[in-house]
Order: sequence, then C-alpha cells, then structure tokens
Amino acid sequence: MKPHARRARGLLLVLALVTGCATYSDRNLAARRDLASGDLRGAEKKLNQLLGVQSSRDLPASYGSDTALTLLERATVLQAMGEYGLSARDFTAAEKELEFLDIANDTAGEIGKYVFSDSATKYKTSPTEKLLINAFNMINYLVLGDLSGARVEARRFQVMRKYLADHFPEEPHGAFGSYLAGFVFEKSGEPEAALRHYDEVLQQVDDPSLHEPIRQLAQLTPFRTPRIEAVLSSPILASYEPETAASSEPVALAADESDAEEGEILVILKTGTVPVKQAQRIPIGAAMGLAANYVTGDTTILEYGLFKVVVYPELVPHENRFSGGGLEVNGRTERLFTLTDISKEVVAEYEKLKPKIVGAALSRMIVRAASAEVARAAGRRQHGALGFLAAALVEGTLVALDRPDTRSWTMLPARVHVARVRVPAGTHQLRFQLRGRFQAEVTRTVEVPAGGFAVVDLTTLR
Repeated sequence: MKPHARRARGLLLVLALVTGCATYSDRNLAARRDLASGDLRGAEKKLNQLLGVQSSRDLPASYGSDTALTLLERATVLQAMGEYGLSARDFTAAEKELEFLDIANDTAGEIGKYVFSDSATKYKTSPTEKLLINAFNMINYLVLGDLSGARVEARRFQVMRKYLADHFPEEPHGAFGSYLAGFVFEKSGEPEAALRHYDEVLQQVDDPSLHEPIRQLAQLTPFRTPRIEAVLSSPILASYEPETAASSEPVALAADESDAEEGEILVILKTGTVPVKQAQRIPIGAAMGLAANYVTGDTTILEYGLFKVVVYPELVPHENRFSGGGLEVNGRTERLFTLTDISKEVVAEYEKLKPKIVGAALSRMIVRAASAEVARAAGRRQHGALGFLAAALVEGTLVALDRPDTRSWTMLPARVHVARVRVPAGTHQLRFQLRGRFQAEVTRTVEVPAGGFAVVDLTTLR
C-alpha cells in the first residue's frame, strides 16, 4: 500500500473516532429516556450499571472521574422514588467526593479550560449545583423527620451561600435552599436564624407563604431588615387564619391549646429537569466574536485548519412534560408558589462562563492547527499530496482526543414549587394536578402530628 493511501485510511479511522467517542450525556442518555417515560426504576437500574453496583443499597467501591456525579444523579432519582434514606446517603457520599468549581478566583482562565474539555479529572460542581445538593438533602431529612440531619445540611448550605454572597454580592443565591434552611431553624426553635434565611428568600422573591411565619418569628427575636419590616407592616390576608408555627420537637414558640392540636404541612413539588450539556458546533468566526478576549495563540493559523467549526459543550433544554401544578388538601384548593426556576439559574450561570469555554476551545484549535502545519510541511517535502493528508491526520487525531466535557447534573429538577398548609392533627389527603405539555394527577396521604409538621415531596423528573 502506498504511503499516501495509508495516511488516507488513517484519516478515515480518526474521523470515525471523532464521531464515535461517547460523552457523559451520551452515556446516561438511556437513563434519562427512562425518566422521560416515567420509568424511575429503569433509570435507577441503568445508573447502577454505570456505577458498577448490583443495587442502590450499594455504594461504588472506587471513584473515577464521573462516579460522584453519577451518584448525585442516583440520589436525585431515589428521592423521586421516595427512598429518602438512601437518597440522603448518596447525596452525602457524592458531596464528599465532588470538587467545587471556584468561579470567584479564576484569575488565569482555568475554568474555561476545565469546563471545555477536562473530563479525565473529577467532576467539579458549579456554585448553583453545590447549593442545591445541600437543599435537596434537607428535603430528605425533613421528610424523614430528622431535624438534626437537616440542620447539618442547612449549616453546610450557609457556608456556601456566604461564600457566594461575599464574592458576588450583587447577585442573589439559593432561594430554595434559604427557604428550607429557614424552615429547619424555625422548627428547631432558632427564630433569628430562621428569619435571616427567610430574609434571603425575600431578596429574590416575595413568597406569601412566608408572611405569617415571619410575623410569628418576629415576636421572638429583635432581628429586622427592611424586607422583614415590609412584611410586618403589610396587611394580613383575610383568608389566612393566624396560627403559631408548629414543630416536631419542643421549642419555645408561643402556642395556645388550639395550636397544640394542629400541625403544618410543607409541600414541595419539583417539576421537569434542567438543560443538559451536549457537544455543539459553532463557526470559527462566530466563536471569535464571542470569545476573542479569552483566546491564547495566533488565531491566523486557524485559516489553514481542516476543521472550520468549534466544538464546545452547550446547554440544550429538555421538552419537559410538566412545568407546574395545582394542589388540593382534603378537597380544598391551596396555592403552590413557584419558588425557584432552577433552569434559569443554571443557564444564567453557564452563559457567564461561555466566552471562557469557547475561548478554551479556540485555543486548543490553534494548538491543533499549529501541529498540523508542522506535519503538512514535512509531508510536502516527501510528496505533495502527503502534506494535506499528514496535516489532516494530525489535526484529526488531536480533535478525537479533545472531546468537549458534557458533564453536568442532568437529572436536576427544573422548577421548585412550595406551599405551607395549617391542618388539624391527623391523616390528610393531598391531590396534585400536574400541568404543562401533559397533565396528570397524583395523590399522597400524610400523617401530621399534633403540634408538629410533615413534609410532602413530589418530583416528576420529566
């Protein structure tokens, strides 16, 4: 076989390799398809296969670059299945292994390089994801009635939120986590800590379900902010019957005999899933316009490259079945308030990083093109046609070895809706009317202790 024929065959092999390498979003696609069809058990089974374990009662024996992220996905599915104890264990185990993507201290543009193509390293959670790990684990402990475990997660959430508030004071962070942390401390008899977290929620959204708890807590602590004062001075809704917040543990909140015979239900509905990262192509010219400030190397060499597009990880939205819903408790309609649009937060966070990511992709293309030029020059000296084939082979090989990193928390719910309902102690029936592109109805039964609380959590993941 002639040398140029061998090189041509090599080029075809490389191009096959370029299109055949599976990314993270490719590998867990089957599990996500099961979720889209409502088959939680099927998704659980496929995630266990990716983790190399027999069942969800097992933790992986060792951790590769994607293991902790896959464990995070399984924790989310287990929570949707109502396996709150196993979900709490998985969230905790995953968090210990996951590294943090320190956006605030990225002085050398390393984050763009990592997010673009560093899938051989351990996955690093974004700030939004990190806050939500603790928030979701608070749900597990609250449903289980474990305020001690919930307080641990609430304090972990506090640490990360403070970090973000210190570095990005102009941006609100983690309304959902702040809401849950406030609830945890309210029910733990720590009124000032509860008010501080509820004030964090008010920085982002005025949730009417917080008004009465804030009024009750304000009687027990002098802590005030302009937002708290605004709630205290606002009129009490005529349809709301003021009652003291209850607790599953003895606390020093004021209560009368009627309050002792009542309890509270915190309802959490999580719908859809967030956009996922997929390999996308953008023309070099458009990429330069987006990321010129983050490119290193001589961009003119790209004019001679074989590949005229940049491949980078882009967020692609799901066609979710459900985006919200209604709620009835014992046949009475209650308002579900959309507290957080996680999809918007994920997209906004990614868009800020996107120029750095595309810049990293262009910088790697420059390195590939330079290597290809060396091969082209050497090939010309031997045979005219070999120059092109040699350059194509080198550049194609480097492309094949440089796949965009599409890792992200792909099974993260898209929206969070909440309601708080005062009820007599005893058994209560809840009916959810799920709405969106499709409609469905789900019922739940919950037992509320006298003077206590119960948490009802429903997650659609589609």
